[in-house]
Amino acid sequence: MKENCTHCHKTLDCKPDDIQNCDCQKVELLDETVAFLYEKTEHDCLCNDCLKKFDEMMKFSMENKFPKRQSEMVEGLHFYMENGFFVFTEMYHFLKGRCCKNGCRHCVYGIHK
Repeated sequence: MKENCTHCHKTLDCKPDDIQNCDCQKVELLDETVAFLYEKTEHDCLCNDCLKKFDEMMKFSMENKFPKRQSEMVEGLHFYMENGFFVFTEMYHFLKGRCCKNGCRHCVYGIHK
């Protein structure tokens, strides 16, 4: 069945009734990534590129903590500037560990207000 990745919206061939033969089963994920996706997000079908991206973010987060002070934030990693405003990256949101439900541009949680 044709679906859209609930993160990047790319078209993919999802097989929810035959999950063992779904394309997503070809991606090996850390147990922590699987737990994050099931427990913290509302994503349904994710493309393999997004699954790999989530796994890389998980690996990074296992060695790096959420910046608690603005002075700990790294431009390009946690935020970028746009028209004089801070725009938080996917990594920032991932490290934060929860959705703020504000409809952020780079939300990783698949939750919309």
